[in-house]
Amino acid sequence: MTLSLPQNDQPQNDLAESYREILIGLGENPDREGLLDTPMRAAKAMQYLCHGYDQSVEEIVNGALFASDNDEMVIVDNIELYSLCEHHMLPFIGKAHVAYIPTGKVLGLSKIARLVDMFARRLQIQENLTRQIADAVQQVTGAAGVAVVIEARHMCMMMRGVEKQNSTMNTSVMLGAFRESSNTRQEFLQLIGRSK
Repeated sequence: MTLSLPQNDQPQNDLAESYREILIGLGENPDREGLLDTPMRAAKAMQYLCHGYDQSVEEIVNGALFASDNDEMVIVDNIELYSLCEHHMLPFIGKAHVAYIPTGKVLGLSKIARLVDMFARRLQIQENLTRQIADAVQQVTGAAGVAVVIEARHMCMMMRGVEKQNSTMNTSVMLGAFRESSNTRQEFLQLIGRSK
C-alpha cells in the first residue's frame, strides 16, 4: 500500500523534531553523519506504521458486501499483522484468524484482511485489537456469529523486561453463534488448527 504524503507536512516535521529530541535524550548526536536524516526517516516510518488512524471501516469496506445464500462458516485465516503496543510503542507481530456466519450477505475477501490491517496500524493492545476486528465484521455483515483469534509475539516482552523469546500471546473474541454454540466454536477452532 502506498501512502501519499499529507499536504500539510507540519505533523511530519513535528514528529521529526520529537525524534531529534529523543536522540539527544539518549545521549546521541543527531548532527553526526549516520543520524542526520534519522529523525525524518523515523517520523515517516511512524506515520506509516500508524496509518490506521486515517482509515475508517466504511472506507475499507467501500460497498463490497454481496448478496449470498450461503449460511455456512466463512474463514480467512493466517492474516499476518504488524502492530505497535501502546505501552512501549514496540512491535508485536502475528496472525489473525477471522470467521463469520453470513445471513444473506458476504464481505469481499480482501476486506477482512484490510480491516485487520486498519486496526493493527494503530497503537494497540492485542486484547482490544481482537475485539475491534470482531465488532467491525459483525457491524458490517450483520453475521449470525463472528470469531477472531490472534496469536502474536510481542517485542516488549522479548527485547526488554522478562526477555522471553519463545512466548506467544493468544486472544479470542467469539460473538453470536460462536459464543452460544460450543459445536460452532469447536468447528472454527478445528479448521484453524487450534483444537487438540
